[in-house]
Amino acid sequence: MAEGLGATWILLLAAGAGYLIGSVPFGLILTRLAGLGDVRRIGSGNIGATNVLRTGRKGLAAATLLLDGGKGAAAVLLLNHLAGSDGHAAGLSAGLFAVVGHNFPVWLGFRGGKGVATTLGVLLAAAWPVGLIACATWLAVAAVFRYSSLAALVALAVSPLAMAALADAPAAAVAAILALLGFWQHRANIRRLVLGEEPKIGNR
Repeated sequence: MAEGLGATWILLLAAGAGYLIGSVPFGLILTRLAGLGDVRRIGSGNIGATNVLRTGRKGLAAATLLLDGGKGAAAVLLLNHLAGSDGHAAGLSAGLFAVVGHNFPVWLGFRGGKGVATTLGVLLAAAWPVGLIACATWLAVAAVFRYSSLAALVALAVSPLAMAALADAPAAAVAAILALLGFWQHRANIRRLVLGEEPKIGNR
């Protein structure tokens, strides 16, 4: 029983740490430091790289993408390292809640981004072949169709299947939860895609 309670506390602490790491709003911070104001006042109103790209600053968008992905990977790897024998489960918990923190940061009234880059970072850290498959899927769909949202949705849909084939059941379960969360965050995009009203990559 004591061991079970200890493991539960480790998972809860990992979730809290992951949330705090994920809640750092790099897109908002970078655009403000660049003198562009509040990125939430343009485009979709999100703090992610796709919306930062609508400022016309490709470098800032790339930096946002890397930092948002990096915080997802960092949450997994840090808790993997710190939690010892419970590291795998703790890393997955931290990664899951890093995406929750990005999407619903307490500092911004629980209105953040859609979590795609952070999810990709989590997948890369949890099982790098799966992360590479998801990233390659995103790039391929984006290159062909020029819709960031469609690329994200396809990559998210592929990730639980790839995780089930190449990793383990807990990692596949986390990937499935992240996919469902990502689809929920993209519900307005899905509606616009169906109606043919979704803006393509690069449109301001």
